[in-house]
Formats: sequence, C-alpha cells, structure tokens
Amino acid sequence: MLWAALLPDVDPSSRLPSTDVLNGTATWALQYTPRVAVIEASAVALELSASTRLFGGKRQLVERIRNQAAELDLTAPSWAPTSLAALALARAGQTNGFSKPLDQVLDALPLDTLTAAKVHDATLSRLGCRTLGDVRALPRGGLSRRFDAQLLTALDQAYGLRPESHAWVQLPDRFAQRLELMSRVEMAPALLFGARRLLLQMCGWLAARRSGTTAFTLRWCHDVMRSKTAGDGGELTIRTAEATRNIEHLSRLLAEHLAKVELKAPVGDLELVADDVRALEETSSSLLPDPVQSGESLALVMERVAARLGPQRVLRPVLAADHRMEWMVHWRPAAEPPPRKSAPISGLPQPAFMLPQPLKLAARGDRPLYQGPLMLLSGPHRVEGGWWHRLPDDSGEQRSQTVIRDYWVALSEHAGVLWIFHTRLDNDRSAWFLQGVFA
Repeated sequence: MLWAALLPDVDPSSRLPSTDVLNGTATWALQYTPRVAVIEASAVALELSASTRLFGGKRQLVERIRNQAAELDLTAPSWAPTSLAALALARAGQTNGFSKPLDQVLDALPLDTLTAAKVHDATLSRLGCRTLGDVRALPRGGLSRRFDAQLLTALDQAYGLRPESHAWVQLPDRFAQRLELMSRVEMAPALLFGARRLLLQMCGWLAARRSGTTAFTLRWCHDVMRSKTAGDGGELTIRTAEATRNIEHLSRLLAEHLAKVELKAPVGDLELVADDVRALEETSSSLLPDPVQSGESLALVMERVAARLGPQRVLRPVLAADHRMEWMVHWRPAAEPPPRKSAPISGLPQPAFMLPQPLKLAARGDRPLYQGPLMLLSGPHRVEGGWWHRLPDDSGEQRSQTVIRDYWVALSEHAGVLWIFHTRLDNDRSAWFLQGVFA
C-alpha cells in the first residue's frame, strides 16, 4: 500500500485547520485517486497504490503532488504503507516511511505524532515512555486494562497489524470553495495569490470529473471594518472560448481581469465557483506530429526523419498478395514510393501481435492446450500456398515454403484471444501451433 498524508500548514498548537481548507484539499486530491479521506479532522490521506502507473511511476507522482501541495500551502506530503503512519510522519516533519522497515521508522517517533497516544501523554510519560516504540514495548495486557481500546487499535493500524477503515470523500457535483485570506488585501491584483489556490482546487475537481470549464466566478467579501458605501463585496466572471482546466491559462486570464478592478474596501474572504462545466474530450498523444496542427503531411515528416536517421531506420509496412502470415507484410524504407496498387487485405481475422516463430502447442486428444484448454471460437480458415516460394535451408538446398494450415480463433482463460493453426497433410497430424495474439 502507498499512502500519502497532507497537513495544512498551520501551527498545530494553535488550532485545527478549518473545514473549508480540508474539504478544498480533499477535492483537489481526488484528481489522483478516488480513495481520499479526511483523518482525525486535521489531515487528508490519499491511497495511491493503483495510481502510480497512471502518472508515470511513483517518483513522478510524488514529485507532482509535492509541487502542487506547496502552492496550496500544505506541508510536504509524507509517504508510508498505512495512513496513520503517514500522518505520524507528517506531524514529525518526516516524509519517507519506506527508507527503513515501518516498525523501525515509527518506533523513533514521539508520542504526540499519534493522537491516541497523545491524549495519554502525561500517564505514558510517567511510565517512562517517550516514543511510540516505548509504548509498543509495554505489555499488551496492561495497556488494554489501563488505557482505552483506541490506543492499541491505533498502534496496530499504524504498524499495519490491523486493517484501517475510512469514509471516502465523495466528489461534489458542484464546485464552490471559500478561502479566508491570511491578511486583508487592499489591491485587486494581490487577490491572485489566494485565488490561485482556489483555481488549483477547481482544476483538480475538473480533472476528477474529466471535464473543463468555460466560465467561473471569483467573489470577494469586504472586511467588516468598511465604509457603508463600500458594500458587502464584489465578483468577477471569467469566460473562455473552449472548455479547459489548464491552471496556467486560467491564472493568466484572471490576472488580466483583476488588473482592471479597483477594490472599494479591504478583502478578507474569497469564493470561487465553477459556473459552466463541460465534458472535456481527451486526445491521445502521438509520437508523430499531427498534420492538421503542424500543417505538414506525414509523408514529409517521414522523409525528414529518414534523412536524419538513415533510410533503413525508418520503415513502413507494405502489404503483399500472400495469405501466409509470415509473408503478408514486408517492411520497406519509408522514403521509397508506395506501390501503385495495394495488395488486397485478407478477409480472415488478423491478430495484432505475431510471434517471431510459431509455437508448437501441447494437445489433449484433438484439443489444443495453452495455459489450460483452449476453446475454439471460429474456424477453420484454410490457408494453402507458397509452392512458388523457395528459400535455402541450413544445408544450402532450396526448399519450398509451402504451408497447408487450418487457422482458428481460440480463447484462453488466462491468455485471451489467440490465433492458432492446425497443420494438414503433415507427418504429425495432431500438430497445433500458436502464431498470434489478438489485442
């Protein structure tokens, strides 16, 4: 398990973070995983085990969350195999719970990093306990009789000895988030510092919904110590030509509009509302330039790349008039002109991936086996040809490449849909071979 804990950057001795701050942080975190929880009314925990591959690996995911957390005025995220362990590390100012075995990492932490131990700090201190390891070293029977059940439960959950349960945060249907400014702001452009935090939360909410916005409204409330003519506050609505959740673009637009606003009184609170939310069509990235966007045809791009890397390093497939799978496609230099007439494409099913050499399969009776018995879905698709094609064998003799096969589409319980064939008029009449895999 990979847990991350995020603490709002407030003085722990003064007060707990506000509900708005925790809700906003949780909403922003939903773009990374649906398993987000507010724990102990002081931190936001994210379970990220299933998200590492989606974001390019653990290292890139950690770096991405760390960078955005700094903009949201959150402490650096702490990582651990359990949520309570990650929270304890965050309170201790540590980040990596995987540097050593978990029990060694937690044993060195002070008592106040675990809430269940902190409430008994006075009693535990008189028993000579200074760290979580000291508490864990006490007899369990004595701990259960002298202290409440939450202490042993929290210790076991933090050390991964007992499962944790969380109430997962649900993605709200509408984004409307408030922020109390740390100090009163008198100039409108200075509102961008706090508004950007709200924009980050809104973009995280949009990413979780796979959507973008074409209109959002920033509202501000004037300080209570204001003149009677100033009013309660003001608002500013920003519209975009197309749906987007690009934080930099939205920040620049907001900055341009705020530069033209004159505040009538100091501002103490902000609110951001997403007015118009639309589904954002995701486009898959391509390794090659898009001819529509670049204005250059794919053929011209291939010619330039081939000139740079060499003609034999940039190849394209060319279909041949041959039903044998091994000879159906030839790879030719991309710079060569294509044939005047393309070969007809076979009406047979075509697998997405071919093995370099057909793999002989075991059989039970007349039924082929590959990671278990195979179910034949369709066939036989008969292919016979190649009598005209002769190649030298290992001894140098010219040998015919004739194939006589019955192809089948088969289903494996573990390997998926396969492309297999059965040889005909062969010495081994029960020979089955695997040649391709359907994507």
